[in-house]
Amino acid sequence: QVQLVESGGGLVQAGDSLRLSCTASGLAFTNYVMGWFRQTPGKEREFVAAITWGGDTTVYAYSVEGRFTISRDNTKNTVYLRMNSLKPDDTAVYYCAAQYNRYYAPGQRRSEYAFWGQGTQVTVSS
Repeated sequence: QVQLVESGGGLVQAGDSLRLSCTASGLAFTNYVMGWFRQTPGKEREFVAAITWGGDTTVYAYSVEGRFTISRDNTKNTVYLRMNSLKPDDTAVYYCAAQYNRYYAPGQRRSEYAFWGQGTQVTVSS
């Protein structure tokens, strides 16, 4: 079965950096756009970033553009999210997700992603 396993979360101070990783198994990784979403209690899960199967196109939420970088290593079935200049507002559970998509722009809606990881907590203190 398909599994997405995130890692790399933790507790950091404002201004620090973190790199999240998500390793996929049970799917043909290069058939999938990979995305990152985040969620805080009582709020909807929101789009953060996504990357096409070949890595040539990335999209970001306005709130993270210029601070976060999404990348992927298809030889390792892994997608990364490098987060710089972290703010307390970035505190959330971060989820990676897979969208079956080799031809179109990356999706930004939850409903477009079929597979999800279990999430990793990122906490940014002020």
